[in-house]
Amino acid sequence: MRAFCSLLSGGKDSTYALHKALDEGLAPACIGIVVPGRPDSWMFHRPFVEFVPLQLNAMGLSGLSYEIRVSGEKEKEVEELKESLARAKEVRAFDTLVIGGIASRYQLTRFGMVAEELGLRVYDPQWGMDPEAYMYELLRYGIIYVITQITTAGLPHRLLGVPVNSEGLVREIVELARKHGFHPAFEGGEAETFVIKAPRYSGGICLEARRVRVSEFEYKLEPISATLCDRPRVTIDGVMYEA
Repeated sequence: MRAFCSLLSGGKDSTYALHKALDEGLAPACIGIVVPGRPDSWMFHRPFVEFVPLQLNAMGLSGLSYEIRVSGEKEKEVEELKESLARAKEVRAFDTLVIGGIASRYQLTRFGMVAEELGLRVYDPQWGMDPEAYMYELLRYGIIYVITQITTAGLPHRLLGVPVNSEGLVREIVELARKHGFHPAFEGGEAETFVIKAPRYSGGICLEARRVRVSEFEYKLEPISATLCDRPRVTIDGVMYEA
């Protein structure tokens, strides 16, 4: 049986990839939580990464957590990832690297290079999927997430923190992407996400946060609290949303 190390950012894509690896019967040996030192990392997701341990707790995988700190500087962070994974491989004994890329050649090339140099196979289950179909697949599969950051025109800040748990909301995002030209699954960094419910979660995650305007088209959620709970819900600026 193949053993894997999965890079988990807390977002929808890395969560889906981890779940699919488990569905395939691969054995989890390591869950790498990459923490970039800069918010504008070229490779790695930053918002809400501090709450990934809650997700691992919800999945019963806390004992596999492996923190990987990188500078967030272009290319340097790739070498730092390789060095951390090499250390992890010595003690966790895995032969597969699980990632959640959809269409970013920049990321796939660099993850592939790291994997090749370490003698690892890359498992990326959603690579090349139609992005609109993929957004509906996440809903069908049972992954519920919130948008934690918006950095593009055309994606309204009212969607920040609202659980994406209905076909209507997915359709709205897809139609906005068609109209305004951003990637419907946010692969270009137009938005970041955080998963509050997934098939392998026992219960879910309850969040409290506030919306903050950063610039004309950039908004973010500023977290106040995050806890495990039986039924996930999100409270944004005092308004509660059930997931």
